[in-house]
Amino acid sequence: MEISEACVRVPHDKPYRYQVGDLTVTRGSAWSGPGCHDGCGVLMFTDKDGKLVRVEGDPDNPYNQGRLCCRCLALTEAVNHEDRLRYPLKRDPQFRGDASKWERITWEEAFDTIEERFKYYRDNFGAESVSFWKGTGRDIATYISRLAWSFGSPNLTSGINGIACYLPRVFGCQSTCGNFYVGDYSQQFADRYDNPAWKVPEIILIWGNNPIASNSDGLYGPWITDCMHRGSELVVIDPRLTWLASRAKYWLQIRPGTDAALAMGMANVIIKEGLYDHEFVERWCYGFDEFAERVSEWTPARVAEVCWVDEEEFVEASRAIAAADGMALQWGVAIDQTKEALPGSQAMFSIAAITGNLEKPGGMIVPPELLQYIGGWGSEFLSPEQKEKMLGLKEYPFYRSGVTNASDQLILRACETGEPYVQKAAWIQTSDLLTGTGPDPVRAEKALLLNEFNVGVDLFMTVTMNKLCDIVLPAATYPERNGIRVGDGVQHGETINKAVDGGEVKSDMEINLELGKRFNPEAWPWETVEDMYSYILEPTGLTFEQMQEEAPVYLPYEYYKYEKGLLRPDGQPGFNTPTGRVELWSTFYANLGMDPMPAYHEPAPSPYSTPDKYEDYPLIIITGCRDFNTFHSENRRQEHLRAIAPEPTLEIHPDTAAAYGVNDGEWVWVEGLYGRAKRMIKTTPAVDPRVVATTHGWSHPEAGLENNFDVDDLNINRLLDWDSVGECGVGSNYKSSLCRIYKVTDES
Repeated sequence: MEISEACVRVPHDKPYRYQVGDLTVTRGSAWSGPGCHDGCGVLMFTDKDGKLVRVEGDPDNPYNQGRLCCRCLALTEAVNHEDRLRYPLKRDPQFRGDASKWERITWEEAFDTIEERFKYYRDNFGAESVSFWKGTGRDIATYISRLAWSFGSPNLTSGINGIACYLPRVFGCQSTCGNFYVGDYSQQFADRYDNPAWKVPEIILIWGNNPIASNSDGLYGPWITDCMHRGSELVVIDPRLTWLASRAKYWLQIRPGTDAALAMGMANVIIKEGLYDHEFVERWCYGFDEFAERVSEWTPARVAEVCWVDEEEFVEASRAIAAADGMALQWGVAIDQTKEALPGSQAMFSIAAITGNLEKPGGMIVPPELLQYIGGWGSEFLSPEQKEKMLGLKEYPFYRSGVTNASDQLILRACETGEPYVQKAAWIQTSDLLTGTGPDPVRAEKALLLNEFNVGVDLFMTVTMNKLCDIVLPAATYPERNGIRVGDGVQHGETINKAVDGGEVKSDMEINLELGKRFNPEAWPWETVEDMYSYILEPTGLTFEQMQEEAPVYLPYEYYKYEKGLLRPDGQPGFNTPTGRVELWSTFYANLGMDPMPAYHEPAPSPYSTPDKYEDYPLIIITGCRDFNTFHSENRRQEHLRAIAPEPTLEIHPDTAAAYGVNDGEWVWVEGLYGRAKRMIKTTPAVDPRVVATTHGWSHPEAGLENNFDVDDLNINRLLDWDSVGECGVGSNYKSSLCRIYKVTDES
């Protein structure tokens, strides 16, 4: 039986495009750009002139059930914005940084030039001399991967140090049980909360995540409150008192960067008090005794001392997690953005394992996916010889386990030194790395300026493209193009349906397809992107055109797959690991010469690892908190979104602000070990007096491109270091640096 016959369809009264009075309505899903990691069902309204005039949530889409955030509701302001890139542009490299030197060119000239230059570098210096930067590409990222690998470059990278977004959690899961797990909020069922197989999680453990403002791993934040209405209680681990933390049964205000210690302490309480799932551990866990011994040193008293949490509350929270009939771990990017993210992720996931919360209703589940976005698409076109040249492979043995991203900081070092080989060009798509995600943007800018030729693709002219690039290509917003969503932690197939004619802009996928056919026709045999989508959808038995009418289509789902042989390629019961069990002692890590069990590494710098630096920089700073109105560096130009948070603020405890003599609304310099950035004071008791917190990705578009949108003053990543990377090359210290503050004055 084809998958399509087993899929569950959502009934629709109308076709995916229909009329309401003088307006045309197009049903689709919201991806990028602008977008986030969700893909909510939307209804896009266009007038008789074809202009997007309104966006509403699709009440028939089970994913968001008609609800939309402010970013989707303000979509018209992005699509119709006067500052949109509308045509390909070029500029002589000698004028990089000068916004007045851009000249309009045709797509043909742009593609011809890129093809000629990239092929020249491939033929004369090797394809590895061209790096591909893909940012947080959502549904676009997998096509950028295919473009890089089919070109022959092993240096595909994310623009975020230590691959410190999503993938550390994926690696931590996979090294323990062979798959990536997400919380079970009934999202895999078309009838959602009414499905009789589903059970509401008794406890949702929210760790380093603010899902109301930031939706990761295919999670729609309001699912948390939906479950709360149905009885779920929360345990929240966060240095900040978020809205959800204020409503939690237990809130543990952890010291930033000490998550692994807290997780190991929780496991110790659960094991010492005999609260673990004895049957599951005995049948399905490997290395339990060794794991129990490893975590035994993390007594409640030690956890309280290291993590700055209340000892009694910590123990009670641990007991509640163990006693829950269904516990969903909702973890976020804060876990990835510690230097030793892998052992931390391993420790946290082990809690779900020893409490038996894998593959059970209301626990942690493996979502079915048609296309594995985690590893990219098209790696078979990268020859073994080229794979060996990936920067990071020799330096970090863990990269040999299947890591597909090259090391960002080693690419920059190759730009600077020419070692182990020269860098000549960069392809930068869905990434504003000098504004949003890259640490030490001064170093990144200097390094990438040494390239002879750089190309950027985006919706708007970014600071990154204006400073670095010689050709820029205008990308379509999601209402201006077609697309599919069939991976990235989701359980169903969606289509992104074109509702608006964007003029000369092209979709990211169309750009990748066109250049891919020029670089390697064998890897890109399709005439149109719709043909390419239909190829990907073949396992469903549906073409893209059929999926447009039928989406969302829900893939078949079963609980307890490990008992039914549905997790292993050999069809045998068990987990997709060498032992067939959840490996609390990881044979995967051991074979790579790594510590097979979780371990805690004190952040550096920190009050304890670098006390001398702590004297000069006496505050711990969290960078990259999330706002409701923005996604990384996106949405800054949309006036209604900007009005929600008009300036970058620094959250600081009132007592700390008083000690520094600063008041709400005053501008301060936040200075770290590597640089400084401006912030506006916002006093709040939601942070510890020893901690400050801020958002990232800031710019002032009104300042003009000639002033780099004030990014040089506002980028909080100037406090961070490219060389702060975990021992295995994964993880980076974004969330627990040291800083000091002082007022912005004429002199300073």
